[in-house]
Amino acid sequence: MGKSRRYLIAGNWKMNIPSSDAGQLIADIVAKIANVTKMDVLVCPPFTSIHSAKNALAGMAGIFLGAQNFYPEKNGAYTGEISAVMLRELGVSHVIVGHSERRIHFSESDKFINSKVRYALASNLIPILCVGETADQRKKGEELAVVTSQLRSGLGGISQADAKKLTVAYEPVWAIGTGETATAEVAQVMHAFIRNLLVDLFGQKAASTVKILYGGSMRPDNAKDLLGQDDIDGGLIGGASLQAGLFADVVKIAGELAD
Repeated sequence: MGKSRRYLIAGNWKMNIPSSDAGQLIADIVAKIANVTKMDVLVCPPFTSIHSAKNALAGMAGIFLGAQNFYPEKNGAYTGEISAVMLRELGVSHVIVGHSERRIHFSESDKFINSKVRYALASNLIPILCVGETADQRKKGEELAVVTSQLRSGLGGISQADAKKLTVAYEPVWAIGTGETATAEVAQVMHAFIRNLLVDLFGQKAASTVKILYGGSMRPDNAKDLLGQDDIDGGLIGGASLQAGLFADVVKIAGELAD
């Protein structure tokens, strides 16, 4: 079908895959997607596996290296944290910001997430801003209000020029790691809603360039329907990204749709 925006299939390994196994997982993925060239692939290992992943990706065009988190300061007394400078030094191009697990387990606020988005952009990192509602919020009919609040807060103070560098991921929290998935139609409604919010914030031209990924249990059996929607530009994939065959199959499906 083809789109003006290149598909991006991103793997969020979360707290999985030690450094000793990272190179092999990437090698297995690369071997299975060698002929897929019309879309982009991103892998986001844990910090300790980034260096191994970088080595495994050496010379691979179209496959990018991402991080799952960072702290929005250049350096300083922030025990246990990693800076954007350190990530850039390792060849990282993207960073996940505002993931529901960071919001829930580490109490990250919209204000703090906004500081990360702005700092990432200033550091030449592409932030993948995650937004999405819980099952309880959806049951109460609050999903649009929740996503609006998260998106507007997370993108506060962002210029129109910087907006073109953004990626957004819609992750219905109720579909993360649960095996549940929003139907393609439900997902498209939210993605179109997010696109319209971006138009309100940054104008049609800038908003039309922003990739919006679906982040709720995308797998080979549902990827075609999801990726076939007008405003779904890829996937932020958790569990399936830990298995080379499953992740590669999603990549291949995106590649077929991009033809």
